[in-house]
Amino acid sequence: ASLVPPNIFLGKFVNNTYHHTRHLVIMSLASLVPPGVVTGDNLLKLMEHARTNGYAIPAVNCTSSSTINAVLEAARKYNSPIMIQVSNGGGAFYCGKSIKDKNNAAIGSVALAMHVRSVAKFYGVPVVLHSDHCAKKLLPWFDGMLEADEEYFEKFGEPLFSSHMLDLSEEPDEENIAICVEYFKRMAKMKIWLEMEIGITGGEEDGVNNEDVDPEKLYTTPEQVYSVYDALSKIGDMFSIAAAFGNVHGVYKPGNVKLSPEKLGKHQEYAKAKLNSPLPKPIFLVMHGGSGSTDEEIKLAVSNGVIKMNIDTDTQWAYWDGLRAFEKEKRDYLQGQIGNPTGADKPNKKFYDPRVWIRKAEESMAARVGTSCEKLGSLGTYPAAESCPTVPYFGETKKSPSPLLFLSAGALVGVITMKVFSKK
Repeated sequence: ASLVPPNIFLGKFVNNTYHHTRHLVIMSLASLVPPGVVTGDNLLKLMEHARTNGYAIPAVNCTSSSTINAVLEAARKYNSPIMIQVSNGGGAFYCGKSIKDKNNAAIGSVALAMHVRSVAKFYGVPVVLHSDHCAKKLLPWFDGMLEADEEYFEKFGEPLFSSHMLDLSEEPDEENIAICVEYFKRMAKMKIWLEMEIGITGGEEDGVNNEDVDPEKLYTTPEQVYSVYDALSKIGDMFSIAAAFGNVHGVYKPGNVKLSPEKLGKHQEYAKAKLNSPLPKPIFLVMHGGSGSTDEEIKLAVSNGVIKMNIDTDTQWAYWDGLRAFEKEKRDYLQGQIGNPTGADKPNKKFYDPRVWIRKAEESMAARVGTSCEKLGSLGTYPAAESCPTVPYFGETKKSPSPLLFLSAGALVGVITMKVFSKK
């Protein structure tokens, strides 16, 4: 059933009534989902709201507290729910490139998640905390994050992460689905969302190279998608499918990649008929490899049930571009600690202070995330809450009455990671 009256959904596309009808949609979402990291039933409500109202949530890969803050800033500024996701390589980077421990990606991913947990509520919008592509060879990373989820769940009654992705698309379909089923059984106990991929996204990302893959495998069939739905729906309803429709990781000029988002509509039609479902789009779909896509292709994908779109390449460039522009403008002030065009003895600290040029990168990245909010239709769907929460920052413990127990993010990260990885 629709969460808002049908006339509101249709009206929001009419220029004369856009703001009025959008406001009603906003009130509906804000009354359903609280700000901060959302998990379990609240996450399902968010996904259902996106599907019902025809928008997708930007999912941005982050590698540092700076990039996380830039994404959260954009979500608050543009009044949108947001997804922050970490890749295997991103987790290893967050841990520190000098750390060669075999569990560095999982340790860094947990640390990244704890930063998000520490600050998310203060931005006043719903935040989905997600891990990105996990190929078969990276399953130890996935296992480490799940152990952290279970440790966190035991303390707080919810998992550390909102959702995780398994990308076993390089494996035969039967093996792909079977492994997803086993992991989903474990995840469903904590109401963790599972995203899986069937069919292959081309290009290269995070060490997984599909640049020379058979072009036919870039297009998933309705039968493949339904086989996933049939297997996972027997366990729970908190899952989404990344069905390939010509997507390619990386950046390309519009037109250089042949996307067929209309195929997503065929997947929905097939599933609707098989299920005899009253829903026009019974499957939660996600979109990868969207850099270089035209606005029309993105719009069509969203209209066919895409509720999440990954963004990485474009926001990487935007972060760098903010720094590049600052360096170009202030180059004469960045050649030494002392001496610039205003005087040979003038200090330059206010120009080379990392807080200055990192901030320029953040501002540029936040603006690019805002562009994605607009393209995906999530702009204005959630008015950022003004009030800040009080402690505890991380969650209410199930047994301890003291909210001060976990004020230190570092302490909690240490407890989780030590327990998770001491057995490795």
